[in-house]
Amino acid sequence: MRENEGVTEPSGIPEPTTERMTEPTTERATVQVRRAPKIPAFMVVGGLVGFLGTLIATSLFPADPQVGFAALLGYFSLYGVTAGVLVGAIIGIVLDRRSQKRVRTLEAERQVVDAATEGLTTPEGELED
Repeated sequence: MRENEGVTEPSGIPEPTTERMTEPTTERATVQVRRAPKIPAFMVVGGLVGFLGTLIATSLFPADPQVGFAALLGYFSLYGVTAGVLVGAIIGIVLDRRSQKRVRTLEAERQVVDAATEGLTTPEGELED
Protein backbone atom coordinates (compact mmCIF):
# COMPACT_ATOMS: atom_id res chain seq x y z
CA MET A 1 0.00 0.00 0.00
CA ARG A 2 1.17 3.47 -0.75
CA GLU A 3 0.56 6.67 1.10
CA ASN A 4 -1.84 9.22 -0.42
CA GLU A 5 -1.97 12.22 1.91
CA GLY A 6 -2.80 10.09 4.91
CA VAL A 7 -5.28 7.85 3.04
CA THR A 8 -4.19 4.41 1.91
CA GLU A 9 -5.53 2.73 -1.23
CA PRO A 10 -5.51 -0.98 -1.99
CA SER A 11 -2.81 -1.89 -4.48
CA GLY A 12 -5.10 -4.21 -6.47
CA ILE A 13 -6.89 -1.31 -8.21
CA PRO A 14 -5.01 -0.13 -11.31
CA GLU A 15 -4.35 3.56 -11.75
CA PRO A 16 -6.44 5.17 -14.50
CA THR A 17 -4.52 6.63 -17.39
CA THR A 18 -5.28 10.05 -18.80
CA GLU A 19 -3.07 9.91 -21.87
CA ARG A 20 -4.11 8.30 -25.12
CA MET A 21 -2.44 5.03 -25.85
CA THR A 22 -3.46 4.97 -29.51
CA GLU A 23 -4.98 7.50 -31.86
CA PRO A 24 -8.51 6.78 -33.07
CA THR A 25 -8.65 5.25 -36.52
CA THR A 26 -10.74 7.05 -39.11
CA GLU A 27 -12.33 5.41 -42.12
CA ARG A 28 -14.07 7.30 -44.93
CA ALA A 29 -16.73 5.82 -47.14
CA THR A 30 -19.31 6.99 -49.65
CA VAL A 31 -22.84 6.08 -48.55
CA GLN A 32 -26.29 6.46 -50.05
CA VAL A 33 -29.01 7.94 -47.86
CA ARG A 34 -32.75 7.77 -48.55
CA ARG A 35 -36.03 7.69 -46.68
CA ALA A 36 -37.42 4.19 -47.07
CA PRO A 37 -40.91 3.18 -45.92
CA LYS A 38 -41.36 0.40 -43.38
CA ILE A 39 -43.20 -2.23 -45.39
CA PRO A 40 -44.40 -4.28 -42.36
CA ALA A 41 -46.23 -1.18 -41.09
CA PHE A 42 -48.05 -0.91 -44.42
CA MET A 43 -48.96 -4.59 -44.22
CA VAL A 44 -50.39 -4.25 -40.69
CA VAL A 45 -52.45 -1.18 -41.62
CA GLY A 46 -53.63 -2.96 -44.77
CA GLY A 47 -54.73 -5.96 -42.70
CA LEU A 48 -56.68 -3.70 -40.32
CA VAL A 49 -58.35 -1.90 -43.22
CA GLY A 50 -59.18 -5.29 -44.77
CA PHE A 51 -60.77 -6.43 -41.51
CA LEU A 52 -62.82 -3.23 -41.22
CA GLY A 53 -63.96 -3.61 -44.82
CA THR A 54 -64.98 -7.19 -44.12
CA LEU A 55 -66.85 -6.11 -40.97
CA ILE A 56 -68.78 -3.46 -42.91
CA ALA A 57 -69.53 -5.79 -45.84
CA THR A 58 -70.68 -8.60 -43.55
CA SER A 59 -72.94 -6.35 -41.49
CA LEU A 60 -74.67 -4.91 -44.59
CA PHE A 61 -76.36 -8.23 -45.38
CA PRO A 62 -78.48 -10.36 -43.06
CA ALA A 63 -76.64 -13.29 -41.49
CA ASP A 64 -77.84 -16.89 -41.83
CA PRO A 65 -79.36 -17.86 -38.47
CA GLN A 66 -77.87 -21.36 -38.66
CA VAL A 67 -74.33 -20.03 -39.11
CA GLY A 68 -74.35 -16.75 -37.17
CA PHE A 69 -72.72 -13.37 -37.66
CA ALA A 70 -69.44 -14.16 -35.86
CA ALA A 71 -68.77 -17.26 -37.97
CA LEU A 72 -69.45 -15.35 -41.20
CA LEU A 73 -67.23 -12.48 -40.09
CA GLY A 74 -64.41 -14.90 -39.20
CA TYR A 75 -64.70 -16.77 -42.48
CA PHE A 76 -64.79 -13.67 -44.68
CA SER A 77 -62.04 -12.04 -42.61
CA LEU A 78 -59.66 -14.67 -43.97
CA TYR A 79 -60.17 -13.14 -47.40
CA GLY A 80 -60.46 -9.49 -46.33
CA VAL A 81 -57.36 -9.44 -44.09
CA THR A 82 -55.31 -11.34 -46.68
CA ALA A 83 -56.33 -8.93 -49.45
CA GLY A 84 -55.61 -5.93 -47.18
CA VAL A 85 -52.13 -7.21 -46.29
CA LEU A 86 -51.42 -7.83 -49.98
CA VAL A 87 -52.57 -4.34 -51.00
CA GLY A 88 -50.59 -2.79 -48.13
CA ALA A 89 -47.45 -4.66 -49.19
CA ILE A 90 -47.88 -3.56 -52.80
CA ILE A 91 -48.30 0.08 -51.74
CA GLY A 92 -45.19 -0.19 -49.52
CA ILE A 93 -43.13 -1.69 -52.34
CA VAL A 94 -44.27 1.00 -54.80
CA LEU A 95 -43.32 3.73 -52.32
CA ASP A 96 -39.98 2.01 -51.69
CA ARG A 97 -39.19 1.98 -55.40
CA ARG A 98 -40.22 5.61 -55.64
CA SER A 99 -37.92 6.58 -52.76
CA GLN A 100 -34.94 5.10 -54.60
CA LYS A 101 -35.17 7.98 -57.06
CA ARG A 102 -34.41 10.44 -54.25
CA VAL A 103 -31.14 8.87 -53.14
CA ARG A 104 -28.46 11.26 -51.88
CA THR A 105 -24.80 10.28 -51.92
CA LEU A 106 -22.80 11.51 -48.93
CA GLU A 107 -19.34 11.02 -47.53
CA ALA A 108 -19.35 9.37 -44.10
CA GLU A 109 -16.54 9.24 -41.58
CA ARG A 110 -16.27 6.45 -39.01
CA GLN A 111 -14.00 6.70 -35.98
CA VAL A 112 -13.03 3.70 -33.90
CA VAL A 113 -11.93 4.65 -30.38
CA ASP A 114 -10.96 2.16 -27.72
CA ALA A 115 -12.65 3.36 -24.52
CA ALA A 116 -10.29 1.38 -22.26
CA THR A 117 -7.24 3.29 -23.53
CA GLU A 118 -8.93 6.70 -23.41
CA GLY A 119 -8.78 7.01 -19.62
CA LEU A 120 -12.33 8.32 -19.42
CA THR A 121 -13.43 6.11 -16.55
CA THR A 122 -11.84 4.93 -13.36
CA PRO A 123 -12.38 1.40 -12.06
CA GLU A 124 -15.20 2.78 -9.90
CA GLY A 125 -16.92 4.23 -12.99
CA GLU A 126 -16.47 7.94 -12.28
CA LEU A 127 -15.45 10.44 -14.94
CA GLU A 128 -12.07 12.13 -14.67
CA ASP A 129 -11.33 15.78 -15.43
